[in-house]
Amino acid sequence: MSTRVFPRPFHGETASTRTAAPTLRKVLLICGILSSLVYVAADVVAGLSWAGYSYAHQTISELSAIGAPSRRIWLALGFPYDALLIAFGIGVWGCAGPKRGLRVTAALLIAIGAIGSLWPPMHVRGSVTTLTDTLHVVWAGIISLLILLSIGFGAGAFGRRFRIYSIATIAVLLVSGTLTSLYGPRIAANQPTPGVGIFERIDLAGYLVWTAVLAIALLRAKPEKRAWSPTKQ
Repeated sequence: MSTRVFPRPFHGETASTRTAAPTLRKVLLICGILSSLVYVAADVVAGLSWAGYSYAHQTISELSAIGAPSRRIWLALGFPYDALLIAFGIGVWGCAGPKRGLRVTAALLIAIGAIGSLWPPMHVRGSVTTLTDTLHVVWAGIISLLILLSIGFGAGAFGRRFRIYSIATIAVLLVSGTLTSLYGPRIAANQPTPGVGIFERIDLAGYLVWTAVLAIALLRAKPEKRAWSPTKQ
């Protein structure tokens, strides 16, 4: 009489946890798409709440400025964006497996969300410049660098086409970001800034679209070996 031996679950792993792990990863990756949509919604809704605000000639940062009528709305949508981006970063880490560049991208996305949630606000134009205005510029530089690094490290995750797309995105961000930064002195002096909103939104759009594309690529990728499970340490 033979005895049939059934394999034991790995470290307490059950059928439910084996199903829950990829489901959780999928939810976290979808957060990447949602984060980009929430940011766009914040820009549109906050801008519409400020009578006279110009999407073409004013910066996105002015929507959250101290004294701006759109500040409350921006904050209400801005914090969910940061939370969704952090969740997405965790999902990217879970899918990275042996891809070191993708793990670095995941860590940078988490850092962007965490640091971005603490971004010091600027004051509305015409106000006296204070420490928070200076820190706002410093934060902008840090976040911009982290964004470029996240795209750069993630460029090799899905082959030649995605790498070319990522390099093109970096080029767009460098050009539009540089053009936006040239308006800094004019904003501080409360002078007209024709086109600054266009350049900055091109800059942000490039990054937001890249984030969504990365999320979609990871969602469509064929699972290889299980890279991450809540039951595996």
